[in-house]
Amino acid sequence: MAFFTRATGIFALLLVSLLALAEDRPIPALTGRVVDETGTLSSEQQRALAAKLQDFEQRKGSQIVILVTGTTFPEPIESYSIRVADAWKIGRKGVSDGVLVVVAKSDRAMRLEVGYGLEGAIPDAIARRLIDEVFIPGFREGAFYEGLSAGIDRL
Repeated sequence: MAFFTRATGIFALLLVSLLALAEDRPIPALTGRVVDETGTLSSEQQRALAAKLQDFEQRKGSQIVILVTGTTFPEPIESYSIRVADAWKIGRKGVSDGVLVVVAKSDRAMRLEVGYGLEGAIPDAIARRLIDEVFIPGFREGAFYEGLSAGIDRL
């Protein structure tokens, strides 16, 4: 019995050690308003979304940036999207009015990271509803561009 207790303790220690060694996923370079690490969107689709985002920024002042990645592993999408938003500094300085749209295809996860300046306009409940009712239906059919475009229109 003492062997199993000792072996269990050693296994738990090894597991904790491995988790502590796991590094955060690197943040990609911000190369434009649409960053697609997966090749999901064609060049034309990326240009069309970028033009829509640029037009929105010119009309409203707020910035929206899209990141399509394969996975956020080993992090949950919530912490990864916050790190990306902090690194990319989306939105106007002092206003914090940016929105980061993160799609993790392999994880089948999506998140809208909303800057403090837009939390009144896009609270968590509204963000969740947009994801569930506007973005995701297009994704389920494999129409990622259409889902992103419709979601951006609603934002």
